Amino acid sequence: MSLLSLAMLLSCTREKGHMDVTSPAYHILQSETTIIPQAIQLPQNLPNGNSIVATLYAIGVQKYKSEQIVGSSPVAYQWVFVAPEADLYDSTDAKVGTLSVGPAWQLSPTDSMFGQNFNPPRKSPSPDPESIDWLLLMPQLGRTATGVFANVTYVQCIDTHGGKAPSAPPVNEGQAISVGYTAVYRFSMKNP
Repeated sequence: MSLLSLAMLLSCTREKGHMDVTSPAYHILQSETTIIPQAIQLPQNLPNGNSIVATLYAIGVQKYKSEQIVGSSPVAYQWVFVAPEADLYDSTDAKVGTLSVGPAWQLSPTDSMFGQNFNPPRKSPSPDPESIDWLLLMPQLGRTATGVFANVTYVQCIDTHGGKAPSAPPVNEGQAISVGYTAVYRFSMKNP
């Protein structure tokens, strides 16, 4: 979010006297003051640094399936992550797109991007132990990001709430579960 957009949002908030603390706009605004753990901070990219391209709020689920633990006797199962599935909102509370397996962010037919982990993965535990990790991702190699995502270099998944696999293991093969979650996704680019 640019400083001008942030100032306008703050101004509108003050004029109304309050802001709905459950709204995507509120969560996006709050993310501007989030302390980012070192493990998922953006590189400085000196001398020109980085710029935020977009900040979106996701409301959805993290999907898991049961998988047999190799070599377990008696047979035991564990939850394995499958994919996210979420609606994406902007700072005006408008639904602007979706997040799906990949991960893939789709805002329109001309605004899409696939992401992948760095090697090794860049992650940090959420301050909330019941929530999925915070991540630093990159555009997926071999796939071209388009539209608003065309110049994105980094994606930070921050301010996560929920989404963690159940602590109780599955009891049989073929089980699937969807766990509700929310997160802020911040898309940034390395300045030329």
